Amino acid sequence: MDIWQGTSHNNRGRNPSGIYAIMESLQSSIMSADGQLPSVRARPRLLLMGLRRCGKSSIQKVVFHKMPPNETLFLESTSKITKDNINSFIDFQVWDFPGQIDFFDPTFDADSIFGEIGALIFIIDAQDDYLDALQKLHVTITRALAVNPNIHLEVFIHKVDGLSDDYKIDTQRDIQQRTSDELADVGLDNVTLNFHLTSIYDHSIFEAFSKVIQKLIPQLPTLENLLNILCSNSGIEKAYLFDVLSKIYIATDSSPVDMQSYEICSDFIDVVIDVSTIYGYDRPTPSLPPTSTSTTTPTDPDSAGSIIKLSNGLVLYLREINRYLALICLMRSEALDKHGLVEWNVGCFQKAIEEVFDIEKRSGVPTPGGPEEGGEGVRIELAIV
Repeated sequence: MDIWQGTSHNNRGRNPSGIYAIMESLQSSIMSADGQLPSVRARPRLLLMGLRRCGKSSIQKVVFHKMPPNETLFLESTSKITKDNINSFIDFQVWDFPGQIDFFDPTFDADSIFGEIGALIFIIDAQDDYLDALQKLHVTITRALAVNPNIHLEVFIHKVDGLSDDYKIDTQRDIQQRTSDELADVGLDNVTLNFHLTSIYDHSIFEAFSKVIQKLIPQLPTLENLLNILCSNSGIEKAYLFDVLSKIYIATDSSPVDMQSYEICSDFIDVVIDVSTIYGYDRPTPSLPPTSTSTTTPTDPDSAGSIIKLSNGLVLYLREINRYLALICLMRSEALDKHGLVEWNVGCFQKAIEEVFDIEKRSGVPTPGGPEEGGEGVRIELAIV
């Protein structure tokens, strides 16, 4: 499998570090240990657990069903396990567990619940006494790891919107310390736990879910490297690859994530969706993408796009990748002086994304070789902006 990076048609392949970095990440993210393409995987499963009234159902409704946060006040308490199939860029299941569930009940089948590879999200109400919640967290982690040592463990310290910044930090530090001490007492001191401060009244819950979902994407290193190449060749300061339906970003470039930039990019999606709902139209099924030898711009003319110039000199750029994904970038206004080259690079990025996931789908096809072997590869031809 070969991956080519170039800066123009006349300077193709002059960045070998970029070529090898993407090639290795693509191979490692797609190939299994025996060098074969993976078989079709079952839906990843997200388990939402915690005590009663901690906010599990509210989080699910706000993030995945667009319920306004104020309306969650009228949700009834969960009395049984509810399963929600999320059909988006990544098809996965969200299981909402009632707070009174007893892990030691003979009817509780831990193997079938924790056996699937996914993430366990334990939610703690930061505005309530959380000692009982920590005890339940300890029991949950112990039981889950006994069944599935590879499960991702996430802790959402929730409802922090009503707390001061200092109190948030103190609460998180106290919960982390107590949890680490309890796990160390039973010999689980090497367990990796990730803690997130969340609230449904701001973007923190979407940021936390973004980090959780990214761990379920085997192609994440490839996507991040593709975004890095795009940014370095297009004058882009920050780039996000968003799942449009949930406003979760599935990948970003290697520069640090600034919460303010994430919030404005997330709000940008709502603006574009609202406008397209009013003025959009039913587009025909797109034709096959141009071949890798095509010399025309690969950007689909029917794909949605928008550009907004901000008062601080930055530009928000959105381009639809497919029906589920959108690329949103922050760049300096000077970068748009060569708008055509930016569009070309984004079109190349779009083609590369399609090829990455097309390779994974062909589970029954032998691994393709590079161009010298007559096989296929992910070919990226970028123009320097």
